[in-house]
Amino acid sequence: MNLTFFSVDAWWWPYVFILLAGSLPTNIWRWLGVFVGGALRDDSDLLLWVRAVASALIAGVISKLILFPTGPLGDTSILLRLGATAIGMAAFWLCRKSILAGVLAAEAVLLAALFI
Repeated sequence: MNLTFFSVDAWWWPYVFILLAGSLPTNIWRWLGVFVGGALRDDSDLLLWVRAVASALIAGVISKLILFPTGPLGDTSILLRLGATAIGMAAFWLCRKSILAGVLAAEAVLLAALFI
């Protein structure tokens, strides 16, 4: 059976297709990481390299969102984006490395600027 986005004529099919197509490729690598990573020591060279690559990828995505945004974020000024980033980082450190606090603080700055 050839499963494509248009192969099933039901209202729910596009949602199931997007869920499967979006999660399966990611989840395969996550499960592989769980199985392989369980046998590695925390200070192994391979695991340190994987952490460095993951951190670099996250830094690249965040930099792209700040410097070259698309959509509604692209309509904001670079100073606002940099300010929201600085406030988010400050909240992250002040709240004992809480990612949630950092994200919420940065979003609060962006939303406040939107409504002012």
